[in-house]
Amino acid sequence: MVAGDEFDLAILSAADYDSVLALWRQAGLHTRPAGRDSAEQFARQLAGGTQTVLGLRAEGMLVGVAVVTHDGRKGWINRLAVHPDFRRRGAGKRLIAEAEYLLHAQGIGIMAALIEDWNTSSLALFQGAGYTLHPDIHYLTKRDSDEV
Repeated sequence: MVAGDEFDLAILSAADYDSVLALWRQAGLHTRPAGRDSAEQFARQLAGGTQTVLGLRAEGMLVGVAVVTHDGRKGWINRLAVHPDFRRRGAGKRLIAEAEYLLHAQGIGIMAALIEDWNTSSLALFQGAGYTLHPDIHYLTKRDSDEV
């Protein structure tokens, strides 16, 4: 893993669900706790074998999280969140670096992130880590319900 700093890295489990959901909310991420962000879905996704949830702790508290997935070809850094009190201290950069390290160890050489247009701080964070906007991709989605 990447060299340490003021944060302790942890691989999170289903037992960390409540802390992860609370952090996502504190960080302003939209959540669907009755659907894809439910405790049951969180545990199912972890058990699938292609998802790892990285956490950063400071002072014993979960202050950063990133969901790292891959499809065997491309890796994704999803749901990256840092507690507002710990921003601008390197937590986001550390999560990206740890996610890249993990994906490289799994043989993945292409990394991507989807960032909502309102989230300019995340966009700047990923661009600062060397990610570039793709000029001709349109993200389309089809959902069984608003909760998934």
